[in-house]
Amino acid sequence: MTYVNPPGQSASECLLHVIQGTHLVSDEPAVVMTTILGSCVATCLWDPVAGIGGMNHFLLAKEPELGAANHRYGSHAMELLINDLLKKGAARGRLKAKLFGGAMMQNSFGKIGRANAEFALQFLENEDIPLVSQSLLGTQARRIRFSPVDGQAQQRLVSEADVPAIELPKPPVTDDITFF
Repeated sequence: MTYVNPPGQSASECLLHVIQGTHLVSDEPAVVMTTILGSCVATCLWDPVAGIGGMNHFLLAKEPELGAANHRYGSHAMELLINDLLKKGAARGRLKAKLFGGAMMQNSFGKIGRANAEFALQFLENEDIPLVSQSLLGTQARRIRFSPVDGQAQQRLVSEADVPAIELPKPPVTDDITFF
């Protein structure tokens, strides 16, 4: 998904959420991109001279060998983000990066977060894109805000207290059905 600046937008700040498996690109000063990460990784890229930037949010580092290219995989997500930045006027040689995420949220997820973080770091190194800052690994989720025009980013670690509890409905009480 690529953000297209809406005509006549007058808000002083336009928050756009980057969901899993998508990316956004903008050159609009009012735009602030947000996302929430656990084991996923978000890459924030921007060209400080052109004032264009974007963010992706990928779930897994690499697609299976027989799998089709898909936004949820880092290898595809990175290429799409870079290509859309270039289409909008960014210069590849001026791109700068910030990385976030890759946490180990639960033992059942194995080392997905670490694999995502390692992939993103290696990708940037291979593509010769300077990494300005990073907040990777750990065990906490993160909320990220990114201003694509100037590359400013904010992070807030999310504790369990920040996640609203969801109360499940209680099963109906009847005499003829036993719930187990």
